[in-house]
Amino acid sequence: MVRFGVLDQLQGMGYSIELSSGMDKYKTMKPASDPPIGVLKNARYVSTAAKRVSEQVREHCEAGRMAVTLGGDHSIAMGTLVGSTGVYGDDLCVIWVDAHADINTPETTESGNLHGCPLSYILGLCGEIDKDQPFGWVSSGCVRKDRLVYIGLRDVDPAEKMILRRHGIKAFSMHDVDKHGIGRIVEMALDHVNRDRTLPVHMSFDVDALDPSVAPATGTPVRGGLTFREGHYICEAVAESGCLVALDLVEVNPKLGDPESLRQTVAVGCSLVRCSLGERLL
Repeated sequence: MVRFGVLDQLQGMGYSIELSSGMDKYKTMKPASDPPIGVLKNARYVSTAAKRVSEQVREHCEAGRMAVTLGGDHSIAMGTLVGSTGVYGDDLCVIWVDAHADINTPETTESGNLHGCPLSYILGLCGEIDKDQPFGWVSSGCVRKDRLVYIGLRDVDPAEKMILRRHGIKAFSMHDVDKHGIGRIVEMALDHVNRDRTLPVHMSFDVDALDPSVAPATGTPVRGGLTFREGHYICEAVAESGCLVALDLVEVNPKLGDPESLRQTVAVGCSLVRCSLGERLL
């Protein structure tokens, strides 16, 4: 998205850009050997990279800047949320826009892919982790369960459904979107985590929340997703709340799909970022 011009687009909206340094060093963080830990894949690499992301996000938040993180798979949210809660504490509200719940624990995940697990670490569902182990740096429970809300779920593992029910975590599936309309859903989501619209909000938006016809170049597409306008309305409404302090836009994958699919997905990703930061139709 950076190569597609999103930074220039934001500057054209009047924003000044402070790009984190060392972004080209993430590839050098990959260890020579990273065998599975249980079923978890690439845990050492993901942990090291996410920790660095957490430091960068915290730096931006401490400076009072909007922290925008472009990914990358959704495992980076372990870093972005630790970073933002490090500044805003448990007042931070999280709006998670995704086809998937991403709340498997190391015990429930079948794939071992950490992009399906970030919220279990953030919410403190993984138990105590030794500080010298991968993800030992994560502030377990740094996000309160009643300050998390999902929008767009439609591909949730059975174990994840049990976790959501057991912990009373609010989630609006695509069934709810179809039933109530996206305007009412966003209003209910904000009311759940931030009724008075006085608390800071971190929105973590996975482009696979959108229907694959809208954003095809992503790793785990699922039919029946948000339309182009529904996705943008979420971003517009959150921007209008005046509460957004951090944004993740993830799972735009340049290695997937043909050139036109990639161009389409990147263009949509850039547009979602602009809308989240205040771009309006009129």
